[in-house]
This record gives sequence, C-alpha cells and structure tokens, in this order.
Amino acid sequence: MSNTALTEPGADAADTLQQAMQAHGAGRLDDAGALYQAVLAANPDHADALHLSGVLQAQRGQHEQAAELISRAIAQNPAEAMFHNNLGNVHMERGLYAGAEACYQRALELDADRLDALNNLGVLWSTGSRPDDAEKALRHVMQQAPDFVDARQNLVNHCLRVGRVVEAVQLCCDGLIVAPRHAGMRYLLGMAYSLMGRNDEAIAVYRAWLEAEPGNVRALFHLAGCTGVDVPERAPDDYVKRVFDNFASSFDAKLAALSYQAPAQVTAAVARHAGAPAKALRVLDAGCGTGLCGPLLAPFARHLTGVDLSEGMLRNALAGGFYDTLLVGDLLAFLELRTAGFELIASADTLCYFGALEAFAAAARRALPADGLLCFTVEAHDDVEALPPYRLQPNGRYSHRRTYVERVLAGAGLSIIENLPVVLRTEAGVPVQGWLVTARATGPC
Repeated sequence: MSNTALTEPGADAADTLQQAMQAHGAGRLDDAGALYQAVLAANPDHADALHLSGVLQAQRGQHEQAAELISRAIAQNPAEAMFHNNLGNVHMERGLYAGAEACYQRALELDADRLDALNNLGVLWSTGSRPDDAEKALRHVMQQAPDFVDARQNLVNHCLRVGRVVEAVQLCCDGLIVAPRHAGMRYLLGMAYSLMGRNDEAIAVYRAWLEAEPGNVRALFHLAGCTGVDVPERAPDDYVKRVFDNFASSFDAKLAALSYQAPAQVTAAVARHAGAPAKALRVLDAGCGTGLCGPLLAPFARHLTGVDLSEGMLRNALAGGFYDTLLVGDLLAFLELRTAGFELIASADTLCYFGALEAFAAAARRALPADGLLCFTVEAHDDVEALPPYRLQPNGRYSHRRTYVERVLAGAGLSIIENLPVVLRTEAGVPVQGWLVTARATGPC
C-alpha cells in the first residue's frame, strides 16, 4: 500500500504542520505526534493534522485510533482522495476488506489518477474474488507509471498465485532494469525460477543479491534452500518476523486465495481427540499469526494464549477478540518457561519454519502435563530413508519425513495418536502436501 503528499495546510498552522511533517518523515514519531497535537489544540478540525495524526497512529499499530482520526479528517474535507486511500489502508490492516474496497473506490471516484489507490485496490482484488479485475488494475498502473515498482511486484505475486510463472519471471527481469537493487523483485525472481525448476538461475539471483548486499538474511536463507549448503536448523527469527510483518495486513485474504486448510485441519484433530468443547482447557496457539485458529480453538479453552514472532500479525489477532493472552516472542523460549502450563498445544503451519524438531518436541512435552495433547502440521516430503529427515525448500519453508517426526516425538515422551497426510494449501496452482500430527504426553514432564 502506498501514500503520497498531503494538501496545503491553513496558513495559521503552516509552520507547525511543516515541522511535524519533517519530524514524521525523519522517523521521529514522538516529536511529530506532539506537533500534530499542537495544531489540533489550536484547531481541532484541522483536516491535514487529523489525517497525518491518523497515519502516524497506524504506523504505531493503533489502527482503531488511526481510523477514527482519518474519518474525522474526511468529515472536514470529504473531497480529498488521499484521505480515503489511507483510511482504506487502515481498514486493510484491520482485516476490514469491504471497508477498504469502498475507501479505495471512493478515492478513485474523487481522483481517477490516484495510482496508489488503484494499486491498493488491485492487491485487494487479487487476494479476493476478482483476480481478473486485479490484473487489469495493476497493469493499468504499470502502463501509466512504469517505475511504480510496487505495482509490478504486486502483479508478479498475482501471476505466481495463479500459476503463470514464466510471465512472473519476465515481469521481474523487466522490473530489475527499472530498479536493479529492489529486494522484493530479486526475491520474487528467485522464487519464480525455483518454481520452474531452474535452480541454477535462482542460485545466481541470490548470489548477485549477496554481492550487492553482503550478509542479507533473506538472500542467505533462500540460497541455502536452493543449494542445500549451510542450512540452518530453523529459519532465522529476523527473517520470519520481517516476512510476516510485511504482509500482516493481507495475510488472511492471501491464505483464503490459496485454499489454506491448516487451521481447520488442526482444530478438527483437536475435536477428535480432546473431547467435546467445554471451555475447560488451557490452550496455546503456537505461532498464532493473525489468529485464524482463535475462533476454532476458543470453544475448547478456559484460557487461550497465542504467541508469535510478528507483532504485526498479533495486532490482527488482538482485533479478533478470541485470545485471553497474546505475546510477542520466540516459541521455544516461551515454551521452556511454561512447565505443564497447557493441556493443549495447537500449531498450524508454524513448524514449517523449523527444520530440526527435537528442541520443539522437548519444550512442548515440558509444557504439557501427562495426557496433554499436541496437534500440529508440517510440510511433507517423501518418507524414504535415503532422504534427509528435513529439508529446507527454495521457498524458505522446511519439509519433513514422516518417520522423522514420529521418532522425534517418541524420543520426547509424546505418543503418536495419528499422523495423517493432508493438503495444506495450493501454491502456484500445485497442492502442498503435509502431515497432520496429533500426539499425547506420556509420563511425567
């Protein structure tokens, strides 16, 4: 999503507002906030100060306050298209997709040349039910502004989502001519080559990226996935946090477009083995993300806790209202401090960012009392002894052998109840295979 410049402020507040904008642009949010408040103290209906205060609150993750402030700005100046566009951005962050669409549409009604609003609308449609309209919108933005790299990146994502990988490669190559150091385009080009089976070309993309940015965590991680060399036992925390913070606002819609099944699969396993939902269990949603499992696990929970590395994702989970406790942090560090703290641990599509599962299994066992239940998904590869127990894939997620998962759980004192093959989602039109695993704690912690 994108924003552009504001309207001219009233002369009485021009100097203070200018100072606020300079502080805001420099990242001095506290200073900017104080200056915006000074403008509003003198004139509570100052449209630009209200709007920019709302943008600032959105940057801080205070999306309800942001929506209220920008709505007040719109009440003062309903003809300003930018206000509607940015209110749409806030609605997207809150998962209010119908409201976001209405805002973007209104921005375009007021100013048909607002390419940022059309780009944002294209993203929304691409992850929803209007893929053809999304493509038309994004292509129009690119035609009008060939250097609008975000729109090109969004079109690449759209092409990958619908399985048009060759076209995605060409879009990336053209985009890197316009913006040769654009990290998102490098990443997508490497991913597209991997999906086509052109592994050597993907490796060349990541190596060129590392030449330009030595030590880049994302490039190193995906290079390891392509080469099988220097593969870490789990994804780096900085990598996971950045990936999910960057698309927290559209995460649920994107997963819906991928026919994402993991939350429903995990909670179906819980229902089979935890008994009738009676709000009786202390439940942990391990790697809760935006809280897709929240409404499904809540009927089983007298207390529902969610933990995740991504603060952006947790803000969305908080808005759902299903969790009693939400914590930002590393899953293993969290579990190690909760001896027998949960009767049920559920984890949907989180352990695909762990290769070695021994530390997780041991920590989960300590966090469960005897007879406590663990339900989770992992991505699968063929259960052949000649293959490694886990493998980092070029897409940055790990897959696991079935017998490896079972052996690790047994070694940690967790007795397998079932280990079922499932389809977790589709990716570039291809089903992603996984294991749906349910185990029960045996013996003392």
